[in-house]
Amino acid sequence: MIRIEATPSGDRLPGDPNRYVGKEGERPDLHAYFVGPNVGKETISLNLKNEAGRETLKRLITELPVDVFASNTLPKRYKELGIDYETLSSLNPGLIWAGLSAMGPDYPDAPGYDPAIQAMTGFMEVTGDPKGPPTLCGVPFVDLKAGDEVYANVCLALAKKTQTGEGSRIDVSMAQAAASWLVTTIPLLDLGYTQEEVRRSGNEHREFIPVNVYPSADGYVYLAIGNDGQWARLTSMEEFSALVSPTRDTNEGRRKEREAIHVEIGSITNRFSTAELVELFSSKGLVAAPIHTIPQVVEFPPIKERLLRTETPSGQTVRLPPPAVEQAYLTARKRTLPFAPTYGRDTDRVLEDAGFSQREIGELRRAGVIA
Repeated sequence: MIRIEATPSGDRLPGDPNRYVGKEGERPDLHAYFVGPNVGKETISLNLKNEAGRETLKRLITELPVDVFASNTLPKRYKELGIDYETLSSLNPGLIWAGLSAMGPDYPDAPGYDPAIQAMTGFMEVTGDPKGPPTLCGVPFVDLKAGDEVYANVCLALAKKTQTGEGSRIDVSMAQAAASWLVTTIPLLDLGYTQEEVRRSGNEHREFIPVNVYPSADGYVYLAIGNDGQWARLTSMEEFSALVSPTRDTNEGRRKEREAIHVEIGSITNRFSTAELVELFSSKGLVAAPIHTIPQVVEFPPIKERLLRTETPSGQTVRLPPPAVEQAYLTARKRTLPFAPTYGRDTDRVLEDAGFSQREIGELRRAGVIA
């Protein structure tokens, strides 16, 4: 995967602004926030505002050759930068072109920032304490969800291409991708729920009672009772027998007494440590979990052995998230990926691969087309 980054402009720092977000690492253009999403990638600098830069891109598209071209800039800039589907597919009819933007090409001026999309698509309205303000998710999941949609649709397009030889155009709207996950909320609007019922519910499940975070003697435990049978197993334990009542035998009955149930369970769980509660609930086949910190997550056995890794230029190991699904090639690579690239690192080599001579590369650099 080759990233195209802008050439320096005025007083602005060169390349992707995310290069300079977070704690500075061993290089001033490789701050912490940039590293994780960019391991294993190559990068070139190219000024697409310049005609020579656009012609250089066309040559790269045809000579390398390129199978997939993806963009995450504003749709109104596609033609201006010479990266629109029509232009690039005319050079390479088998090209798979993907445009990722806030709301798709029908809204060419809309900027795509994860928190804003979380706000506009209702995720903040259904996240957080019902007595508190709307709340962002702790990870940029709209960015990640939209990226997964690009990946999935590119895979489909590649499969199509093997059968037909044809390329494809893919437009991914961050807003639409995010809203596609509202499958347990949007239908409720037409199924008898009021607006007040389709909003924040904190750590509680809106429907299943009790599903919540409860205090322990040394922290918190997450308990999920998903059906009446599990409720019966919970209340069969001596420690929780006081919760029993005929009304609570069904989930509908427990809904009517949800607040009292949460208080009563909390008054019991806070007598035990989190580990004791997890063991106690698990002994009855109930779903319960400690609330792990991120340092605890990377030591969690199902995750620890599946983490990926990279190394900084000085040899420091950096742990990375595991792949969503295991891949054989990762074992062959010892689960290690190349470190994130420095700005413009691969420009000359990529141009050479496309047939540019050293003289041509020098001319492009002197003209400011590449950095």
